[in-house]
Amino acid sequence: MSRKAPEKAYPALIDAHLEELRAIVGREFVLTDEDALHNHSHDYTEDLRFLPQVVVRPDTAEQVAAILRFCNRTGIPATPRGAGTGLSGGALPVLGGVVIAMDRFNRILSIDERNLQATVEPGVINQVFQDAVMEKGLFYPPDPASRGSCFLGGNLAECAGGPKAVKYGVTKDYVLNCQVVLPSGEIIWTGANVLKNSTGYNLTQLLIGSEGTLGIITRIVFRLVPLPKENLLMLVPFRSAEKACEAVSAIFRTGITPSALEFMERDCIEYVMRFVDVKVPLKDDINAHLLIEVDGNDRDVLFKECERISEVLYEFECDEILFADTTQQKADLWKARRSAGEAVKSHSIYKEEDTVVPRAELPRLLKGVKAIGTKYGFRSVCYGHAGDGNLHVNIIKEEMSDEAWQREVPKGIREIFELCVSLGGTISGEHGIGYVQKQYMDIPFDPVQLELMKGIKRLFDPNGILNPGKIFPDA
Repeated sequence: MSRKAPEKAYPALIDAHLEELRAIVGREFVLTDEDALHNHSHDYTEDLRFLPQVVVRPDTAEQVAAILRFCNRTGIPATPRGAGTGLSGGALPVLGGVVIAMDRFNRILSIDERNLQATVEPGVINQVFQDAVMEKGLFYPPDPASRGSCFLGGNLAECAGGPKAVKYGVTKDYVLNCQVVLPSGEIIWTGANVLKNSTGYNLTQLLIGSEGTLGIITRIVFRLVPLPKENLLMLVPFRSAEKACEAVSAIFRTGITPSALEFMERDCIEYVMRFVDVKVPLKDDINAHLLIEVDGNDRDVLFKECERISEVLYEFECDEILFADTTQQKADLWKARRSAGEAVKSHSIYKEEDTVVPRAELPRLLKGVKAIGTKYGFRSVCYGHAGDGNLHVNIIKEEMSDEAWQREVPKGIREIFELCVSLGGTISGEHGIGYVQKQYMDIPFDPVQLELMKGIKRLFDPNGILNPGKIFPDA
């Protein structure tokens, strides 16, 4: 779906502007052809498209700085872009202007095995980085479903999580320091390459999750952890999806923290099996599965943990628990889970809401989501990171009329988010706010909180040229 940019006067690019950009990065890295503009007009957010006027591909912080100085001087908006795998429209050039594509920042600069740190550029693919540190016996845990294609810079922009977040934490827990280009064109480092730092305001953490609205990250210093040597994976079927959600909190009350604890309801699994060549056992009376992994260095200890988890699960009326016996079986189960979003998207026009609540409230959230869908006439397919209360709610259009889709679904989404907040949660766990969720920011935040955030944005970007039209309802 193509959309026009919001009605706001921004200067148009002229030939002299293009020549100035070519002088900064080289003629071949300033793209104005139709294919390039189209390819950078969308990400993985629904079916939204906004055409930029030009795509610029720098490969040094100094080039990024020069581009932002140009944009500040001319008033032309700049939208930073990573791999384009985002789900909230954070990389959409909603006001046209310049897309700053970060794909040439693709180098792993160093892996420091003595200090368990690595310095990388933001265009490195998540899985490429994970594989590189694994070769040295080290581990970078954040692993979003798109890890095979998403960039680390985008992971920082959205504070990405993934299945391993339940035990190891999300992106922000692994970033020690960043080199950042401010909208003014100044280049700064946000912190220090140390594990403890109580020196002034934490600019590093402020930049993480800021969705490219405060600065453009050009280098990242990560902390790493030793790679666990063993893991066990089990697939647990339930006749009741709510019972599956109830079991989640009970597992943690045993004192065991799984390395992953994922929820998939039946419709999700059926879509996945039609989308990828993976077979998941699915009896007629099964309505949900939990995918549970434990990891560590002692296999005997892990077996004991699985035995204790199994005892808890049977209290919640699960069916026979299945263990992945081989590396291939584990890979197939993870492929099924990581393919869930694409599988649902392939079935129908959809909207994905990234809800999160305290994990013990998951049963009430799931029940409420289904009731709200019934009220407004839509069906939802749910899956997600149950271990940290993060449920992805996919609202699918199917046979809904265009009028009902436009009129009723936003009302339902608002009620889902109101439910999340009433349960002690919020409206995004890892996908960010970006363009599509900004109209709901009045639900988790009051005007005072929103004005504080806007004040931070104005301090960093007084001319409003960096990734405008994002996060705030009136942006």
